[in-house]
Amino acid sequence: MSAVAKEAISKISWSTIIQQLGLGGKTAVSLTTFKKRNDEAKTTLYNLKQEEIDIDFDAYKSKLHNAKIVDKIQADVKSFKTTKTDLKKQLNLISAFQTKAVENAKETESLVLKELTELEKTLQNIESARPFDELTVDDVVKARPDVEDKVQYMLDNGKVEVPGYKEKFGSLVIM
Repeated sequence: MSAVAKEAISKISWSTIIQQLGLGGKTAVSLTTFKKRNDEAKTTLYNLKQEEIDIDFDAYKSKLHNAKIVDKIQADVKSFKTTKTDLKKQLNLISAFQTKAVENAKETESLVLKELTELEKTLQNIESARPFDELTVDDVVKARPDVEDKVQYMLDNGKVEVPGYKEKFGSLVIM
């Protein structure tokens, strides 16, 4: 990590970043969890770097019957060199994942805002609507012009029946 990146990370005020960005819910919890894991990893790394790695091979030689194995392990330990791994590929994958996650979050935000706007309109319509018993025929026709055409068709063809009328009052047809 470059010196600039280390300096930038050290200047991040983790306690106020959630409030400044207006984060909430799962995002804030995830950020807090990430910070906690990061701090634990830094502490563990620091502690491991401070530990001495002296192995008493003579003690093992005195306790084990086969000293050649201990000599081989000692030679392997002395010849061990740490290797540096190129993490560019993994970092690129993480970056791509982050970009996709941000795009999805923005898309979700826009969909939620659109739905909220529609719900607010619907709520406004519900609140401003007249009670059912105050509606007139003209109001119904104005809202649904096709109702007038259907009623006219039924009248023209003599097909006027009120649902439930016969059950409640009986049939008045003599024949």
